[in-house]
Amino acid sequence: MTSSIAISFGGYLIVLFGIAVYAWSRTANLSDYLLGGRRLGTWVTALAASASDMSGWLMLGLPGFAYAAGLGAGWMALGLLVGTWVNWRVVAGPLRRRTEALDDALTLPAYFSRRFPDFRRALNLVAAAMILGFFTFYTSSGLVAAGRLFEIVFELPYHWAVAAGALSIVLYTFFGGFLAISWADLFQGLLMLLALVVIAVAGSMALDGGFAALGAQHPDLLDPFNAGGGATMGLIALLSLVGWGLGYFGQPHIIIRFMAIRDEAALPQARRIAVSWTALCLGSALVIGIVGVGLVPGLEGAATETVFMRMAELMFHPLVTGVLLAAILAAIMSTAEAQLLVASSALTEDVYRGMISRAADDRKTLWLGRFAVLAIAGVAWVLALNPESRVLDLVAYAWAGFGAAFGPAIILSLYWERMTGRAALAGILTGGITVVVWEMLSGGPGGIFDLYELVPGFLFSWIAIYLVTK
Repeated sequence: MTSSIAISFGGYLIVLFGIAVYAWSRTANLSDYLLGGRRLGTWVTALAASASDMSGWLMLGLPGFAYAAGLGAGWMALGLLVGTWVNWRVVAGPLRRRTEALDDALTLPAYFSRRFPDFRRALNLVAAAMILGFFTFYTSSGLVAAGRLFEIVFELPYHWAVAAGALSIVLYTFFGGFLAISWADLFQGLLMLLALVVIAVAGSMALDGGFAALGAQHPDLLDPFNAGGGATMGLIALLSLVGWGLGYFGQPHIIIRFMAIRDEAALPQARRIAVSWTALCLGSALVIGIVGVGLVPGLEGAATETVFMRMAELMFHPLVTGVLLAAILAAIMSTAEAQLLVASSALTEDVYRGMISRAADDRKTLWLGRFAVLAIAGVAWVLALNPESRVLDLVAYAWAGFGAAFGPAIILSLYWERMTGRAALAGILTGGITVVVWEMLSGGPGGIFDLYELVPGFLFSWIAIYLVTK
């Protein structure tokens, strides 16, 4: 079985690295490496934004959550779907126009510093620090997911599995840059969709007695207010799950795709493609988790996040299984590559060129960006070495950090001309600090501190921007 899967994986990786080599030849400067020269098409933009959004948690974390909570996990999916649509509708067009008008800003910190030049240095530094800090955790979640995948497929020890996944991701990002990642995400997004739908449909058909029999054996699974473990979902848990949708407005690796589209007129079609893709993928992931209870019973703890892989192994020939499991690697790579690239841009464009050497030439900063990818991935790899790490927990923390720190600042800076640089700085700091402190308190007093840290962080950041501007 392992040799058949290796053949599928090998073919997949050969295609990806072929794209990277071609993109290398099209990458002449830092603008090409970080933003693809603003020449992405409609389908590439839509699926690149969606695929880089979902990552390995779509195929590991969300099915694992649905395995434990059943339809209760649907509230998270609903929040994410609504957040996807609102983000494309509210942020995409205005941000594309503003960043191009502001001297072709290539990064989020560059946008803030040019939108509010009186606080340029402070905004550059704080925004870059937030990106580097939270993206380290976010990237480590991808490496944990890669470790789970390589551990099962190639029967490697966990630490070696994480190292193998990290090496694949880093080499591709190092050579390919933004163009390679975006073009590959078109392919990877379609592969992710195909794998999720195929396993969801096949699993539903293989379920003995169908959903009626499964519901009779496990009635909590079909209860939309099931919190898992026999508990009933309360208001705080419900708000926490739906509140995931607030995170979209501040995710640098997603909104950078809006900045890179060739023509703003293509955004409505890209939005329809992205929202449709998201709905199908989220729905299929929920079905896989629920059906998995009947097909691969007995998974507990972190093992619940392997339900997608277990079902693929159970129902398909090894060659087909290899293709389906390659979709997990596609999900992991599409997000981790984008995150490494954005974190690299924070070091090169915002810290080095923005604050240390503004006259640095493109070739020097291009290579500095490539080596920054290696450094950031190294720190993320160390964090990922804990085999007890849960993909969804790491993603939740980073998702909250970006959503609370940048979301309100981006929305208000686009629509409120009176907003000040001091207010932007206050909002970014308030949102990021709230997430860190709230998460630390969540394991203690309980009650209101059980609320997902993104919700209070987003709210307090919005209030801080309003009050400081006034």
